[in-house]
Amino acid sequence: MQARAQQQEALTAVDAAWLRMDRPTNLMMICGLMILDGPLELPQLRAVIERRMLCFHRFRQRIVDAAGTPYWEIDPDFDLDWHVRHVALPAGSATLEEAITDLISTALDPSKPMWQFHLIDMPRASAVVARIHHCYGDGFAMLHLLGAITDADPARPGGPGSDLAPPQPPRSAWERVFGLPGETAGDVLRALRAVAGAGAAVVSDRAGVRDAVHAGADLVYQAAVIANMCPDAPSRLKGDLGVTKKVAWSDSMPIAEIKAVAAVLDCSVNDVLVACATGALRAYLAGKGDAVDGLDLRALVPVNLRPPGRLTALGNHFGMVFLDLPIGVEEPVRCALEVRRRMDLLKQSKQPLVAFGILAAMGMSPDFLRERILDALAANASVVATNVHGPDAPRYLAGRRIERQMFWVPQSGGIGLGISLFSYAGQVGLGVAADARRVPDPGAIAALFVAQFEALVLSVLMLPWPGQPGAIVPARPRHRQ
Repeated sequence: MQARAQQQEALTAVDAAWLRMDRPTNLMMICGLMILDGPLELPQLRAVIERRMLCFHRFRQRIVDAAGTPYWEIDPDFDLDWHVRHVALPAGSATLEEAITDLISTALDPSKPMWQFHLIDMPRASAVVARIHHCYGDGFAMLHLLGAITDADPARPGGPGSDLAPPQPPRSAWERVFGLPGETAGDVLRALRAVAGAGAAVVSDRAGVRDAVHAGADLVYQAAVIANMCPDAPSRLKGDLGVTKKVAWSDSMPIAEIKAVAAVLDCSVNDVLVACATGALRAYLAGKGDAVDGLDLRALVPVNLRPPGRLTALGNHFGMVFLDLPIGVEEPVRCALEVRRRMDLLKQSKQPLVAFGILAAMGMSPDFLRERILDALAANASVVATNVHGPDAPRYLAGRRIERQMFWVPQSGGIGLGISLFSYAGQVGLGVAADARRVPDPGAIAALFVAQFEALVLSVLMLPWPGQPGAIVPARPRHRQ
């Protein structure tokens, strides 16, 4: 009995929220792509997954009692062959898009650990598609997982990753005797002691008290902002969803060029990329004949809440902010500067913490209340947008160089469009995942993203020199990370 109890771990409230957000029209699944520089055999991929991913016990676990109090349990019938599959394709990239479209539209089996890797044969190359349910971890955790199963040097492959192995607190005798219930009670007592200690430290510091009061006031204010937020502006991006998703990805762009533009405009790289995505959405909607002048569309943007340093656990540890995309600003430079201004306001707010609390509440709420909260949040946004900084140098999977990496973010509730920015080995690209009813041609948005950056570069080159009449950038630009 004790051995079985020790195999069971309750889901955190936030992880449970992502589990329960699954809908047939929006599957809570992170999907990633790696295109390799040559063919890879299925036994090679399976060996890497077995040795360097399954050492993390979470990936041998399935979820039990999903409708009640969900918990992790070791799958007694775990079969690696089900999780690592082989797909043969006769053609190139168009067929690859179709294959990923099928995979991203297909739910994972909830009776098994909810993840799969698909090895896809391509002419003179291979692609690996990973599908992992969001309740196992967020995009930041998945990035570290990919780092654990890949290598910086193919001649010196690493062993099982250790970055995701959480340090276990010392267990007292009574915790060991009572197993999981005792360990849970011990964790709660340790957390209470930590909170009490932090509270005493704050009270003894007047400046700390003042800062805490200000932070608390901002939390209340941001909660009110979200509670009173009006539904997003109507557009073709909003409406009834279907069960089919379509994916696309842009050509790669050199990150050095984006940094150069960011330096001129005194923007962050993220500001420039979000501005290009905004311009792409404007051009796409205008091309469909929609009115875009003066239009703002709201994006739900994840914000990492993990402390700096080594990642010590999987799971979901991020909040979200609502960013108004200035769709109505046509001129590329002015669009980038407006994105910068709006992003700067959000960076100083506590909105991500409020959103994290809402997610935790959703994980503990009954079904009818959770659905209402989810629908209300989804009504406030038209797109999910995320930007993840991947490895700066090339990585290798089972000895094969990864030529291209991309991922697609899931959407929640009634949101039908997700855009994912990902940088890898000095290049950056845009991934688009869209409901087929709302955006039947996501490749158009991906192509417009590249065209918008080219337009931004041309606009920057035509700007007056700083200090001259008509200049709209600072005289002494300062690059912001």
